[in-house]
Amino acid sequence: MSIKQNTHVQSGQSWLWFIVAGLIFLFAISAQQLLAEDSRADSETSASAGSNKASRKLVHKIDPVYPQDLKRRSIGGTVKLDVKITAGGNVEKVAIVGGNPILADSAARAVKQWQYAPASASSTMLLNVEFNPNH
Repeated sequence: MSIKQNTHVQSGQSWLWFIVAGLIFLFAISAQQLLAEDSRADSETSASAGSNKASRKLVHKIDPVYPQDLKRRSIGGTVKLDVKITAGGNVEKVAIVGGNPILADSAARAVKQWQYAPASASSTMLLNVEFNPNH
């Protein structure tokens, strides 16, 4: 009777290992998909892809004001902005997507003054504005 019980325990353990292996496999696939989505989002941000997928040439750029107390304390970072540009090249709308709120406000004020080359239609772009206290 102990032989049959031992076989039953081993069979249960093999099913457990099968389930664990399956969960690990599913986790690995999910992690790859999340990394791929994150990579696509980063490349869209870096490439400044617009709603019409056409890159707009920046014609006139105003640098953001770097708050001196943040620069002195070596507080920097990246501000992410969602920018809507008219067909004529004017920045119509700037939405702050992420970053330090003080730096984000400064970046948004500067980007509202930027001028892009005219295009056949309005477009949206995701921009990264860098604040580096060492420069």
